[in-house]
Amino acid sequence: MRYYIITGEASGDLHASSLMKELKGLDANATFRCWGGERMREQGGELVKHYRETAYMGFTDVALHLAKIRKLIAFCRKDILLFHPDVLILVDYPGFNLRIARFARSKGFRVIYYISPQVWAWKSSRIRKIKAWIDHMIVILPFEEAFYATYDYPVEYVGHPLLDAIGPPRDTIPSSFRSIHSLDDRPVIAILPGSRQQEIRRILPIMLSVVAQFSDYQFVIAGLSELTPAFYQTFTGSGPARIVYDQTYSLLRNATAAMVTSGTATLETALHEVPQVICYKGEHLSYLIAKKLIKVPYIGLVNLIMGKELASELIQHKLTRENLIAELQKVLEVGNRRDEMLLDYQKLKVKLGGRGASARAAASIYRFLQKIS
Repeated sequence: MRYYIITGEASGDLHASSLMKELKGLDANATFRCWGGERMREQGGELVKHYRETAYMGFTDVALHLAKIRKLIAFCRKDILLFHPDVLILVDYPGFNLRIARFARSKGFRVIYYISPQVWAWKSSRIRKIKAWIDHMIVILPFEEAFYATYDYPVEYVGHPLLDAIGPPRDTIPSSFRSIHSLDDRPVIAILPGSRQQEIRRILPIMLSVVAQFSDYQFVIAGLSELTPAFYQTFTGSGPARIVYDQTYSLLRNATAAMVTSGTATLETALHEVPQVICYKGEHLSYLIAKKLIKVPYIGLVNLIMGKELASELIQHKLTRENLIAELQKVLEVGNRRDEMLLDYQKLKVKLGGRGASARAAASIYRFLQKIS
């Protein structure tokens, strides 16, 4: 079958590539054309656009690039018609993907959504569009199935694919990470500043401002090679924080604690059993708009899933050097805060449904396509 897959960020590239791998095991004739990244290309996808070209965040950033986004949407529509897929698979990235879903359904294409838009957090009006344009919705968070049921829309919960991506427990994996990167014997504090230049510019300088306060630790930044060393050195200079590229999981396996930009990385950090402080600072106008629209009590995925503030959230004006020092000290000290977080991480893993989410998602898609063929 011919699959057209669209995602718009690094986490989507990871999950879509795992899905593609499993689909190939079910469909020997699978052909993929996709919007994503290198992982999807490695699985044999013909890459149309890299997510570097399509990743816009925040109301202001989207408004500033509206003309370019419209061109991308027009290009995508034409490309779908030329490829004429058996199915369109949309992975997260709702602002773009729902527009494409409407077009695809109008042209008679089957549309599957994998990793639901966060309609439970904001823009519940999108549920009407989902019901009209999406043939089959596959969700990865444990509360989403019940949420959609209240709107009389059946979805399939498969568990979270990160459980497969993380691999074996950290204490079962021998590591040469320290020697490879010339780290000393001090405990490591990981800095995960995000994947988009806009958020890194706002958040990384604040994260780095605490380094001098923790001389008994060494700080290591999870960098992305696509953003280049020159970009990161704008913030680090010749300072004490090291940068490792494209090795976030290896870094987390060797970390004692972490400062993490809100997003999928908070869940990755939890699954690696690293106590963390969640950080976020957005463009001011976008933050004010989002604050009025968002309906959930937490921003961090780990907190949303557990239904409590498992990890402290320093958001917008609360993200200061002083607050970050105070919260980081709490998760570094052996005792109540750190121990409670580590215990809750084990409960989190159980809630996420165990390994095999990508295989279950692929099987769900393949069953659906067999029914309609």
